[in-house]
Amino acid sequence: MTVQPESTSMSTPLRPRGPDIRTPHRTWQVSTSKAVSYEVVLSPGLLDRSNPTLATAGVAREQRPGRRLVVVDANVHALHGARIGDYFTQQAVDHEVFVVDAYESVKSMETVFEIVSAMDAFGISRRHEPVIAVGGGVLTDLVGLATSLYRRSTPYLRVPTTLIGMVDAGIGAKTGVNFRQHKNRLGTYHPSAATLDDRDFLDTLSPRHLRNGLAEILKMAVVKDAVLFGHLETHGSRLVEERMQTAGSADGGTVAEDVMARAIHSMLEELQPNLWEHDLQRLVDFGHSFSPVVEMAALPELLHGEAVCIDMAFSAVLAHRRGLLGRRDLERILRVMDALALPTWHPVCTPDLMARALADTVRHRDGRQLLPLPVGIGQACFVNDISRTELDTALAALPDLVAGLGSLAATSAHRGA
Repeated sequence: MTVQPESTSMSTPLRPRGPDIRTPHRTWQVSTSKAVSYEVVLSPGLLDRSNPTLATAGVAREQRPGRRLVVVDANVHALHGARIGDYFTQQAVDHEVFVVDAYESVKSMETVFEIVSAMDAFGISRRHEPVIAVGGGVLTDLVGLATSLYRRSTPYLRVPTTLIGMVDAGIGAKTGVNFRQHKNRLGTYHPSAATLDDRDFLDTLSPRHLRNGLAEILKMAVVKDAVLFGHLETHGSRLVEERMQTAGSADGGTVAEDVMARAIHSMLEELQPNLWEHDLQRLVDFGHSFSPVVEMAALPELLHGEAVCIDMAFSAVLAHRRGLLGRRDLERILRVMDALALPTWHPVCTPDLMARALADTVRHRDGRQLLPLPVGIGQACFVNDISRTELDTALAALPDLVAGLGSLAATSAHRGA
């Protein structure tokens, strides 16, 4: 998929407003736009010593090899730090590695300032030395915000090492950190020059974190891509067991590759025409209406994708009770969640908390609910009239619906961790 710029870089002549520039009250209207273009690349073997992709991405030919500040998640550094250092050495790139503990509880401005301090100490060039972020969605969000603030805009590259980063957190324009008890309340729009996805990183990912990413893939499958849903329905458990790798896969990695490609394509197809979110009616908000409050209330028990899955299960029940989603399709969705050992409920999900979550979403969406609900599998609609009674009834019905599937573990966020 080719992502075209949302707008063309251009400006109109600066014109004084009003009948006469000589009048005492003078007004000038400035109108301009900025072209946006970035790449998301499925790039196997990214750390192979002879592969120049990472060393040259985002840099003009005449400025290579140059210098790089590489910001790496602490867990990733423990697993891949030696290879990362060796790679840049072999590519003759003058580099420094800055290691960050990146997890939801420290996704804050304090951590952003630590990254900014490292950038300042390294002496980042404002335009020609992109910072490289290697880690999960939390790490890439932190680096994205830091680079957007440093000298008002510094380029960066994203190398997601988690599935959720590869298909969701690492491919859009948004950056963000938490503020008080609010998920991603502070942030900017600052897309990276490129996102480089290498499934090799998933080989060291835990089953729980793979499922966490599959939850975001399931999001797009339910509301946009029935074929993708079929892949998860048929092969979901195997994808986790095989860690979405090609080597050792029963089908040579064909399904894993198609799942990745479809998930990324469907996400970018929704993001590209509305990159700055001028339109708040967003299909990609499925699973993200209640989950921000649920996730923060349950920290550190729930991962992001797990909270999203709870939101999706709840929203699917709302859709079913409204006649938008048939019983068979509802059961198919819940069974996929169960097969992936994803949670559909958590003890923090009280009626009051879910009502508060929806109220917070209404504020976030400019006074409207704009709640995406599935219509069958592969389509969705938006509603604006969910009542408190509906919320309470759907929440009460959810455990019985799950129990009716014979699931013993759908309420556990930690099965197979």
